[in-house]
Amino acid sequence: MKETKWWQQAVGYQIYPRSFNDSNNDGIGDLPGIMEKIPYLKKLGVDFLWLNPIFVSPNVDNGYDISDYQGIAPEFGTMEDFDKLLDQAHQADLKIIMDLVVNHTSDQHPWFLQAKLSRDNPYHDYYIWHDGKKDTPPNDWPSIFGGSVWEYNEECGQYYFHTFAKEQPDLNWDSPKLRQDILEMITWWLDKGIDGYRVDAISHLKKADFTLPQGNDNARPFAHFQNVAGIEDYLNELKNVFAKYDLLTVGEASGVSAGQAPSWVGPDGYFKMIFEFDHINLWQKTEQKINIPGFKKALSTWQNGLSHGQGWNALYMENHDVPRSISLFDVPEDLEVTAGKAIAMMYFCLQGTPFIYQGQELGMTNFPFTKIEQIETQNSHYQYQELLAQGLTKKEAMVVIQSTTRDNARTPMQWDDSKNAGFSEVNSRLAVNPNYKKINATAQIDQPDSLFSFYQKLIQLRKNHPVLITGEFLELLPDHQQMFVYKRLGETKEFADFLVLVNLTDEVARFNLPEQKEAQLILSNYTVENSLTNSEIFQPFEARLYQVASEK
Repeated sequence: MKETKWWQQAVGYQIYPRSFNDSNNDGIGDLPGIMEKIPYLKKLGVDFLWLNPIFVSPNVDNGYDISDYQGIAPEFGTMEDFDKLLDQAHQADLKIIMDLVVNHTSDQHPWFLQAKLSRDNPYHDYYIWHDGKKDTPPNDWPSIFGGSVWEYNEECGQYYFHTFAKEQPDLNWDSPKLRQDILEMITWWLDKGIDGYRVDAISHLKKADFTLPQGNDNARPFAHFQNVAGIEDYLNELKNVFAKYDLLTVGEASGVSAGQAPSWVGPDGYFKMIFEFDHINLWQKTEQKINIPGFKKALSTWQNGLSHGQGWNALYMENHDVPRSISLFDVPEDLEVTAGKAIAMMYFCLQGTPFIYQGQELGMTNFPFTKIEQIETQNSHYQYQELLAQGLTKKEAMVVIQSTTRDNARTPMQWDDSKNAGFSEVNSRLAVNPNYKKINATAQIDQPDSLFSFYQKLIQLRKNHPVLITGEFLELLPDHQQMFVYKRLGETKEFADFLVLVNLTDEVARFNLPEQKEAQLILSNYTVENSLTNSEIFQPFEARLYQVASEK
């Protein structure tokens, strides 16, 4: 089989530290809490941990507004704690990748505190400024978090640019001194021994000409500061630093299409892989049902776009920014475990490196938020006010917020059925999901039919069968409204193909399949016979994995 790198063979686990495990009972997860759960993570079978930001921050955007790139936020612990975590993880053969946030800083970062003092301050050029009248922003570009991208600063009489919240001013990558400081900071962490980076909001580094109007492309309102021509110069500088180490680098690259992806993650690309957004953006619901054909097409387009050595995919269904996948598929409560297994098999067997978000392996679901006061995330509060302005009632607006807010993914990890789900002895800022009595790690770890055990089996299958890592992707039945069916093809006749069949709906699915020779059932979430017929009926959220004779 093809030679692979460690990050191609690996399975990742994303940790949102604030909500993972609280070791000192202050209601906030911390670095010692992560250390306590290394045995759990090893039992699951993952190979590396991605930590969301743990740096000093005012927490306007939950740590993505950094005020000290080389300091650990006190609520998470100390640099000594981090060094100990890194050492213990490495001893357990777990690698650590960290968030790299270099599109913006906090407005409390020392650079910005200096930059806003005057136009001739040495740090003024570290950020993006534009002249304008106090009541007239330089242009009409919208911020991703709502409102204008421009915020007026009285001290220097200029506007500064912010892609996200106004407390997150964008860095000016046109400044050589800024780039030098950023690259030195990156190298400092790499020399400490971390194993890679998830690079936040990286496609926003370059901005278009500020004299351009927003235009009439409402489908792409952020196009003027998303994957803009010229960004490659900045990315190559990052690539040259990364190339000195054996790293996993994964870029959060909104606005990058599957057609553009090979230049980002191909043999000469900037990163090892990128997180694409197409399948997330295509979670369009009609009468509360996900658009399954659109969802399948999005995933298949990326599989085909990075096939034949053109690049590598980062596979995910959940992260800290999106609602829980079982809830997104609108699964009836009695089918949640079954659906969790179907979703797992569906994405885990694709070509790429799978990421599991904390609690996903347990089937954690969205929180039943009923009041905006229960929500922390800033953009959810902005969206709520927008909905009220459109004429929705508070109750109607909360229906939308409940299903979309990032806080669904940020509620405390559900470890057991004790108070606060074993996360902490005190209440956290976000409440524990009421279903923790039923959905928790202790109830699943040693249960052979649990969702946790199903993830263990998928991880082990991937390690035991190279075809599930390097095999090419071939979709079958692309037009089916319920079934996602695909093969992973072995390179030669000596390697069997794998056939994945998943019903992504809560209704019975019927389909006809070309004859599959020597079909051997490897894994399923229903009790079924080993045989596979040309005409099949799949139960709601039924999933099966077969080994079949090679097509070579």
